[in-house]
Amino acid sequence: MADGNLRRPLISGNWKMNLNHFEAMRLVQELSYQVTRDDVDAVDVSVHPPFTDIRTVQTTLESDRIPFFLGAQHCHSDASGAFTGEVAPPMLAKLGVTYVIAGHSERREVFGESDELINAKVRAILANEMVPILCVGETLDEREAGEAQRKVEGQLAAGLAKVKPEQVASMVIAYEPIWAIGTGRTASADDAQAMCQAVREAVGASHGSDAADSVRIQYGGSVKPINAAELMNQPDIDGALVGGASLEAESFTRIIQYRLHD
Repeated sequence: MADGNLRRPLISGNWKMNLNHFEAMRLVQELSYQVTRDDVDAVDVSVHPPFTDIRTVQTTLESDRIPFFLGAQHCHSDASGAFTGEVAPPMLAKLGVTYVIAGHSERREVFGESDELINAKVRAILANEMVPILCVGETLDEREAGEAQRKVEGQLAAGLAKVKPEQVASMVIAYEPIWAIGTGRTASADDAQAMCQAVREAVGASHGSDAADSVRIQYGGSVKPINAAELMNQPDIDGALVGGASLEAESFTRIIQYRLHD
């Protein structure tokens, strides 16, 4: 496989169900003051606000010429229809969204989203010329039972079904061990690297070496300024999917600037 340093890192802030549109605008503006041109020359940055904030964040990024990518946390798999409360991929594309998270563990565990539904979302996101961030990860019980890799590879195979190799090459896959999300616990850098390497090898087996060499693999799960550099320096980790630490400008900036904190 290619050296991970050849893949441009992507640091994504998943704000989850936090921040009203005024708070979202203020956070983006604070980030723009702290994140330097050198930072965005070295890494891509995406922010994923709640749906009610997306238009505000979009206009703030555009009017202030802030070089972050706009992301969404979720979408429906259909282009339109009688789905009260849902948001369709074309609606997000029209707002200038670039990255859409699919299969986050909270969507799987709390809302019962199936592998088949997540695959439909991945394909819909691609069809609307946006980039899916496909999340995979195991529970603590599965890890302790020695089933972590089997679980992750199963989610990966289902999520990438009917997706062309060239599409996979353009995607982002986020490995997020469920037991590390919002708990303060983090997989060790070695454990995170081992699973991200397994993900890359699985992509190579299913979609070819070009896709495996090009796909970006993030680690997610209690990523903080103190552990970001160690995680990002692993050869198969190409970025971070950041939750709570992305809600505060200083901590998210330090993660974006992980190169300075080795």
